[in-house]
Amino acid sequence: MPFAVYALGLAVFAQGTSEFMLSGLVSDIAADLHVSIPAAGLLTSAFAIGMVVGAPLMALFSRNWPRRRALLFFLCVFSAVHVIGALTPSYGVLLATRVVGALANAGFWAVALVTAVSMVGPEARARATSVVVGGVTIACVAGVPAGAALGGHWGWRSAFWAVALVSVPAVVVIARTIPGARPESTPAPARDELGALARPRLLLTLLTSALVQGATFCAFSYFEPLATHVTGLGTAWVPALLALFGLGSFVGVTVAGRIIDARPVALTTAGLLSLAVGWTGFALTAGSTFATVALVFVQGMLAFGTGTALISWVFRLAADAPTLSGSFATSAFNVGGALGPWFGGLAIDAGFGFRSPLWVSALLMVLALGTAGASLGMRRAADQSRTGVPVV
Repeated sequence: MPFAVYALGLAVFAQGTSEFMLSGLVSDIAADLHVSIPAAGLLTSAFAIGMVVGAPLMALFSRNWPRRRALLFFLCVFSAVHVIGALTPSYGVLLATRVVGALANAGFWAVALVTAVSMVGPEARARATSVVVGGVTIACVAGVPAGAALGGHWGWRSAFWAVALVSVPAVVVIARTIPGARPESTPAPARDELGALARPRLLLTLLTSALVQGATFCAFSYFEPLATHVTGLGTAWVPALLALFGLGSFVGVTVAGRIIDARPVALTTAGLLSLAVGWTGFALTAGSTFATVALVFVQGMLAFGTGTALISWVFRLAADAPTLSGSFATSAFNVGGALGPWFGGLAIDAGFGFRSPLWVSALLMVLALGTAGASLGMRRAADQSRTGVPVV
C-alpha cells in the first residue's frame, strides 16, 4: 500500500475527530451557548448537511485541479474555520463554521477517495478505501474521546483548537507525499458521469448506505445522555465509551477492507442483518452497564465494516464515473449523518426519552434491509437475463 494512502488517512483522522467529537460535548455546548441539547446535536447534522451538499459540488469545482492542490486547499480551509469556531460566542456563527468546515471536508473526502483508489490495482481498492475510512475510526478511538476529555477539563472550545492543530502535520505530510501533477487521464465529461450515477441499482446502494449511517449517527450523537441518564454511568465514562465505539469501528473497517473484495455480498448482507438485530437489542438492554459496553463496541464494528463494504459497492457499480463516484459515496454517508441526529432529536423532543434514538436506529436498519434486498433482486434479475439461468 503506498505511503501516500496512509497520509490521506491521517488527514481524515483530523477531520473525523471534528465530525464526531460533538457527541461527547453536546451538554457543555448547550449550557455555554444557552441552547437545548437537541439544538447542540444539530451541529452534527449541520456538518453532515454540508458534507452532503459539498461532496459533489466540491468534486466538480476541483475536478481539473492537481489532486495535491485540491487536498491542501480543502484541508487549510477546514483548519481555519475551527479556529473561528473556537473563538466565537455565537451559536449561529458556530453553526456556520460547521457548514463551511463540512464543505471543505466533503471536498477533501471526494478527492481523497478517488486518489487512494487510483494509486492501487483493482484487487486492492477495497483495502485502500478502508485505509482512508480507517482515519475516521482512529478518530473515534483516539480523537473523539480526547476531544471529550479536553472539553471536560478545559471546555469544549479546547477541542476545536486541538483539531486545528492536528490538521497542521496532515498538511505537511500531504504536501510531501501526494504527487503535484494533474491526473494522467482527462476526466470524462461531468454530464456522462452524472448519467452513470443515475442507475437504479446504484441509487439503491447509495440509499442503503445513507440509511445505515443514519442509524449509526442517530444513536452515536446521543451516546452521552444515553449513558448518563439511561445506563446510569458517570460522565467520566463517556470518553471511554466513545473510544470503545471507535475501537470497534477500526476493527470493522480493517476486517472489511481485507475480505470485501472476495465476499462482497455475504459480508454486506451479514452486516445489515446484524446491525438491525444489534440496535434492537441495544434499545432493550440500554439500562444494563454490561450490555451497553458490549454493544457500543459491537455496533461500532458492524456499522463501519458494513459502511466500508457499501462504499466499495459504489465504486464497483460506478466504475465509469471515477471522478464523482467518491463524492456521491461521501454524500450518501453524510445524508445519514445529517438525518440520523435530527430523527433522534425529534424522538427525544417528543418525550420518548434518551433511549428512543436506539429504536429509531433499529427502524432505519429495517428500511436499509428493504433497499438492499431490492438492489440484490435487481442483480439477480440482470444475471438471469444475461445467462438465461434462474439465480437462487
